Amino acid sequence: MTPELREKLLAGLRDGSIVPYLGPGVLADVRDAASGAPIPADSDSLIIAMNGGKPMAPKLMYEFPRAAMNVELKRGRSAVTRFLNKTYGDTQWTRAAVHDWLKTIAPAYVIDINRDTQLQASYAGVPHTLIVGIARIAGTAFRYKIFSWDGSSYQRVEQIPPGRPILFKPMGTPLPEGDYIASDADYVDFITELMGGFSIPPEVKELRKGKQYLLMGMRLNRDTERMVMADMIYSAAQPAGWVFIPEPTAKEQRYCKKIGLEIIDGDIFEFIGAAVPA
Repeated sequence: MTPELREKLLAGLRDGSIVPYLGPGVLADVRDAASGAPIPADSDSLIIAMNGGKPMAPKLMYEFPRAAMNVELKRGRSAVTRFLNKTYGDTQWTRAAVHDWLKTIAPAYVIDINRDTQLQASYAGVPHTLIVGIARIAGTAFRYKIFSWDGSSYQRVEQIPPGRPILFKPMGTPLPEGDYIASDADYVDFITELMGGFSIPPEVKELRKGKQYLLMGMRLNRDTERMVMADMIYSAAQPAGWVFIPEPTAKEQRYCKKIGLEIIDGDIFEFIGAAVPA
């Protein structure tokens, strides 16, 4: 990465023209405060944690939504929700270097596909809006909930208050309620409505026009994550932005060229000047 590109990215994150898009890799240095175990964030680690520390059958290890669907069919949807609530809501984790760095920049709009609460903690001292993805909810065509944070608690609202930072967590969070997009059925419903325009509030549809994006901590070799991302960044500028991918595969290179993302062959921890997790 050239010094000029680095300054361009930092300036864009600060002025809001570039939107951070956070994937599981931004949590690579996070550990359980009690045991020192790494936080399960990527697909494989989530599956193993959900299965009591053991891998599942090879066909289920392919992707977390498939494994979560298997658990849901056997033990009910609530079993997956309980696992995610315990993992991300009841366990104390160390802080991520990326989140500490992002807190100093305080972008006005952030997309975070992780299900932990560290992004929300970074904005705890600032009134903000939280958008949480939901799926398979009867009585509404919309696939999101909006919450307003006043500095002490979240309150459900119908519209986004103006002039506040917006935190969009499409895959869910335990706070203020344990809502998640996890199983195959969740993703099918959420992505279907995302493509139809019902998974994103109208204010965000307007806000995102002409933005560029900096994808951090995610690979682009999984169809599910790519489908979510492509619709989340709809109406982006051209080129659409940048993505950190160390040693990108040919598949990732083709996809990024198609969608208009420039690959930065490097690591997000190097970009922020933090130690790369072992």
